[in-house]
Amino acid sequence: MMIKRYLEEIIKEDLKEKMVFISGPRQVGKTTMAVNLAKEIYPTSYAYLNWDNVADRRQMVQGLWQADKKLFVLDEIHKYRKWKNYLKGEYDKHRESFNIMVTGSARLDIYRKGGDSLQGRYHAFRLHPLSVAELAGNKNKDFVPFKDLPFDASPFSLFESLYRFGGFPEQINKQDERELRRWHLERVDRLIKEDIRDVESIRDLSAMQVLVQLLPARVGSLFSINSLREDLQVAHKTMAAWVEILEKFYYHFRIYPFKNRLQGSLKKEPKLFLWDWSEIKDEGARLENMVAVHLLKLCHYLADVEGHMAGLNFLRNKQKQEVDFLVTIDNIPWFCVEVKKSMEPNISALKYFSAGLKIPYLYQVVDTRGVDLIKDNVRIISVEKFLGGMI
Repeated sequence: MMIKRYLEEIIKEDLKEKMVFISGPRQVGKTTMAVNLAKEIYPTSYAYLNWDNVADRRQMVQGLWQADKKLFVLDEIHKYRKWKNYLKGEYDKHRESFNIMVTGSARLDIYRKGGDSLQGRYHAFRLHPLSVAELAGNKNKDFVPFKDLPFDASPFSLFESLYRFGGFPEQINKQDERELRRWHLERVDRLIKEDIRDVESIRDLSAMQVLVQLLPARVGSLFSINSLREDLQVAHKTMAAWVEILEKFYYHFRIYPFKNRLQGSLKKEPKLFLWDWSEIKDEGARLENMVAVHLLKLCHYLADVEGHMAGLNFLRNKQKQEVDFLVTIDNIPWFCVEVKKSMEPNISALKYFSAGLKIPYLYQVVDTRGVDLIKDNVRIISVEKFLGGMI
């Protein structure tokens, strides 16, 4: 099943002016999308070069570009220590002759720090896993900050498939439990032993693999470096570095409490979520993680495509009142979301934070089909309909 990805049209437009960088988790579909776009734009005049291929690597380092090509797709070039300066030089030299797309399984926004800047020479996009709206073909592109979300009903079967198998294209196409288990093992093994090893200096890869096995059980709760450090008997600095590296390579992401006067002196511990929610055994945590990824996808779309400073946080105070998610624009609250497995209303925290922070829209997302109700200005909505209103 070939799925047209949600970023394709804007990438085609941006390629006319600058380089395009596409990052995202391993096997999320970056290379497939880039090559398909290249074929569509220049059917016979594009070339794909992969840094992991010896011949391609030699060609890139030597600056040998085929004269009849108008577009080059450069895959995993961030593994080259001098990639930023290299791209800057090649782009400045050949910008009138051909276009460049760069894809990578690491956060290119982090790797660009230091050295000569690529400022003004590229547009960066973060490709996310497949979502309910994307699979349903919902064209929810007209998001207006501080307006209600454009909810669009989606088949419950799409939500069920994504909930069970995650949002990575290969597993959505196969929908096989045995293949999913094998894929989990192989993906994590390659992430650590290939992607991370090629770029980072990690002495104890086996300990990092143990860390990866521990993280799914910590999804949705306050995340403590100290607790993990004690479990693995390593220094705090080492554990913090490992967690940062795994985040850099799109294994997980963290969201932080929204800074506001209602928090008082609350510690700023984050919550951790996985890019692949299908690894999570606990059903409630898996549902919360799935919603988290959909909301992050919306925030990244608003930032990468629309230029809004969109943020994803959660709400918590010293009295331990908590709301799962808050989406902001320019650090101003737009809407908040509480995720529940059951239909039972639980809106007291939503109302409390809404009153103090003047949050325009409040949603309680429930794992009950066909629900769409209003109670005390809180919209109680089924998860498949809520996620159908995302990107």
